[in-house]
Amino acid sequence: MGRREIAAAAFGEPRKFDPTFKGPIHNRHCTDVLCCVLFIVVILGYIALGVIAWVHGDPKKVVYPTDSRGQFCGQKGSVNENKTILFYFNILKCASPVVLTSLQCPTKQLCVEKCPNRFATYIDMKSFFGVNGTYWEYYRQFCQPGFNNPRKSAVQVMRDEDCPSMIIPSRPFLRRCFPDFTTKNGILTVANKTTFRDGHGKTRNVTDLRDAAKGINYVLDAREVGMKIFEDYTNSWYWILIGLVITMVVSLLFILLLRFTAGILFWFVIFAVIGVIGYGIWHCYWEYSSLKGKPGSDIPIYDIGFQTDLRVYLQLRQTWLAFMILLCILELIIILMLIFLRKRICIAIALLREGSKAIGYIMSTLFYPIITFLLLAICICYWAVTAIFLSTSGEAVYKVLATQGQCKYANTTCNPEIFNTSNITKLCPGAQCAFAFYGGETVYHKYIFILQLCNLFVFLWLVNFAIALGQCTLAGAFASYYWAFKKPSDMPSFPLLASFGRALRYHTGSLAFGSLILALVQLVRIILEYLDNKLKGAQNKFAKFLLCCLKCCFWCLEKFIKFLNRNAYIMIAIYGKNFCTSAKEAFFLLMRNVVRVAVLDKVTDFLLFLGKLLIVGGVGVLAFFFFTRRITIIAEEAPSLNYYWVPLATVIFGSYLIAHGFFSVYAMCVDTLFLCFLEDLERNDGSEERPYFMSKTLMKILNKRNREGEEMKQSR
Repeated sequence: MGRREIAAAAFGEPRKFDPTFKGPIHNRHCTDVLCCVLFIVVILGYIALGVIAWVHGDPKKVVYPTDSRGQFCGQKGSVNENKTILFYFNILKCASPVVLTSLQCPTKQLCVEKCPNRFATYIDMKSFFGVNGTYWEYYRQFCQPGFNNPRKSAVQVMRDEDCPSMIIPSRPFLRRCFPDFTTKNGILTVANKTTFRDGHGKTRNVTDLRDAAKGINYVLDAREVGMKIFEDYTNSWYWILIGLVITMVVSLLFILLLRFTAGILFWFVIFAVIGVIGYGIWHCYWEYSSLKGKPGSDIPIYDIGFQTDLRVYLQLRQTWLAFMILLCILELIIILMLIFLRKRICIAIALLREGSKAIGYIMSTLFYPIITFLLLAICICYWAVTAIFLSTSGEAVYKVLATQGQCKYANTTCNPEIFNTSNITKLCPGAQCAFAFYGGETVYHKYIFILQLCNLFVFLWLVNFAIALGQCTLAGAFASYYWAFKKPSDMPSFPLLASFGRALRYHTGSLAFGSLILALVQLVRIILEYLDNKLKGAQNKFAKFLLCCLKCCFWCLEKFIKFLNRNAYIMIAIYGKNFCTSAKEAFFLLMRNVVRVAVLDKVTDFLLFLGKLLIVGGVGVLAFFFFTRRITIIAEEAPSLNYYWVPLATVIFGSYLIAHGFFSVYAMCVDTLFLCFLEDLERNDGSEERPYFMSKTLMKILNKRNREGEEMKQSR
């Protein structure tokens, strides 16, 4: 058996000629109606879920910290309107910042106007009260509201938790008072002191606060870095926008030039990339050589550790050696690919030229990604808001916190209004009824976790549907170009708008069906990632191995479904059939032409990647020289920055997104034309009854031709 017979036996016979087929505009009917109805019902249910969450939720529970009574600190119109910061009576009882920020620290929490700025104890205050009343006036602002009895014994005050036993210098962070740690000569201090009294007659070392506020210094350092980054954005946002506009203009010109000089331009891109990488290799070698003999340049990178200032790494020879090796490997790979795929590249260039010609006729397709971006932004915002409202649903729940010994009532719910008169205070000395979290005992509150999963699943479904709608719309527009026998006179007036209308009117169900399958796989992957995170500390190696295998399998499954869905949407745009039939026909069509698919499609992707690399790399190099003041002509215009890599990374990342948006349209065009091309080859033979719809360039490459009468019609 020959290759064609084997392919036909495995993947079905080539498609026969259909005299009723007249392109993607005709013979339309609604597909996958049941899934369309289900999709609409789910959207209505999603809206209802959002309304219910908005009714029960309260985002203030996330924005404002909450005291032990469940009252918000800093909420307007409340007794705590001017008290915006949360103060902990005894921060030594807190195990870690995670406990603090989750409001589960087993000590009383109080809303205050400002954090304490001095060391003091309640016993010291009592001793000085008779001499100077200002000591009490300052200390009482950290006591329970309404308490004004400084003569009450310290034992009773500590028992009733009217006032803290001590206060320490603190500063607000995340609207909470944390110890004001500083490092002096390598010694941890608070207000330049290394010891303090805890209010119970003991002298404590400042290091005792370290466990209670473990990691706070790292967070504060991160906040300082964040402020510098924000300052850099403030000083450079104008130049960042200029860089992104340059990327957009260059990307647009790049695609338009392909229509006229695809071969020349792409060979130029290939050699330009080789040249840029070659220059990078030379520059790395020059930097590597110039650092020879300089003090500190031979220190290994792992001895330096992580540094926010990347210029530290650029002073090491090892850094430039690593860059040079990576660039050499990349250069070698590109050259080898060009040697072995040079003939296939010529065929791919013909497809790219045809795609550029199609985009030239339908320029509006280049801006369709903006619609997809807006749809995705709406989905993301709706999901995030709904998730926040769901997470903040419920009423304040109070639980018993036992601070001394064992208590059988610990972690049980309680009522703060009657707690002091209950038997729990007698059976569990020192226990308190403190605010724990927001929740409830209703059916709604019991199933909030399930509702969050539903919120996530519908979000994934809608996101995939928005992407599928864009792919089907673009495929329909480009298919109308290919199947127009006389281009462009046989094309519809507004191909993109017409394709968008067909996709929504006839194929919403099919697009929802494909999106549903992909969303289910993605949800399973998210659940597996969640389980993997939970099992990190587990010792069961078999469970870890099984979970790793499942993650790998579902990752591969997701990639395959994305590939299959993309081609199924193209077939839907061409023939208007349901999702399953389109997916089957697309898969068999590609398998019957697997060699062409593997070479032409991937070579095209590689060439488009080279184009993105040149655009992003060129803009990135320009931004690097500008922000590091190496362009002498405009060096004075460059803003003063703390970290030059902040605007540089933003420009590079933004440039990649913009270039990817333009090239994704172009890639969809090439994929659509490729499938249409394969269909054209199987359906037609160039006769008067079955003429080819492909361009003369493609027919010349394949040594195909229409009869003279048909050629005359096609050229008109």
